[in-house]
Amino acid sequence: MEPAKIVAELGCNHMGRMDIAKEMIRMASKFCNATAVKFQKRNPRECLSPTEYNSPHPDPYHAYGTTYGEHREFLEFDIDQHRELKEYCQQWEIIYSSSVWDMTSAKEIVSLQPYFIKIPSACNTYFEMLSYISDSFGGEIHISLGMTTRKEEEEIVKFLQKKKREKDSVVYACTSAYPVSFEDTALMEIKRLKDSYGGIVKAVGFSGHHAGIAVDIAAFTLGAEWIERHFTLDRTWKGTDHAASLEPDGLRRLVRDLKAASRALNYKREEILDVEKVQRAKLKWNRNKDR
Repeated sequence: MEPAKIVAELGCNHMGRMDIAKEMIRMASKFCNATAVKFQKRNPRECLSPTEYNSPHPDPYHAYGTTYGEHREFLEFDIDQHRELKEYCQQWEIIYSSSVWDMTSAKEIVSLQPYFIKIPSACNTYFEMLSYISDSFGGEIHISLGMTTRKEEEEIVKFLQKKKREKDSVVYACTSAYPVSFEDTALMEIKRLKDSYGGIVKAVGFSGHHAGIAVDIAAFTLGAEWIERHFTLDRTWKGTDHAASLEPDGLRRLVRDLKAASRALNYKREEILDVEKVQRAKLKWNRNKDR
């Protein structure tokens, strides 16, 4: 069975620093062996209302500005920096991607033509933006389905079909909480999405915000072909996403364990494997065997 593809969600865990972002790319590629890294692209003035922009960050300890808008601006890379990061990913042989949160960001990231663009749960019913991406972008479209009703899911998939983009789209089971409890991870949603849309979309994935790595193995066995986890170099760093992220050794072990699970998920090639035959000759009860 093919192993799951692993996306290291860098998000804003780089703390607005290109040197940290590049170190995260190197670690995700060569130490962790992840498939892809994913950034985020926002235009804070477009994403936020004036009130939201000028309000203080809800958690001042993790703020990078006196207002929430200033905080978001501080963490944002411009399109030239994203282009540089994409080129850096190519050097380190790992896929570059980004989620987009507004029309301006969608147009900018489309101009880079990455392997895939991610639509976050918060924007999956922003059909004007989805329409632009569907019409202008040739790569895969990945869509998270956190905080989304069944009716909205159906509308999203029907929209992809209308645009003839369903066969290069991946939908992700997701619970939008940071971090999320094991009970609320709701892994059986992967099976439900596979049953409902597995024959329509290219693949079903899982975007997790839980602790540890055991849950991801279960997600893979339920059919998740892409697994996305937040990634950081240090979970104690300033910022609200670090606590729900994996550090390098955690991501490395996740990739290792998923590869092991993919090798184990098969049927016996024959009734008695070669590795069993010696043990059968030695241990199997046989009434005619000399005692």
